[in-house]
Amino acid sequence: MAVCAVCGKKNSVGNNVSHANNRTKRIFAPNLQKVKMHTNNRGVKRVHVCTRCLRSGFVKKAV
Repeated sequence: MAVCAVCGKKNSVGNNVSHANNRTKRIFAPNLQKVKMHTNNRGVKRVHVCTRCLRSGFVKKAV
């Protein structure tokens, strides 16, 4: 299970609910992408980042 390096978003748990109202456990996984990112003290590092952080501009991508 990977975690977003910027916001800390990770898997959450919920239920699949059928038409007969049967409930089974399921996992809601964030959309994580592996990107090269500039970090403050380590230079360039490959980390998992959620697409919300990428789209919002919280990540400075390395070329």
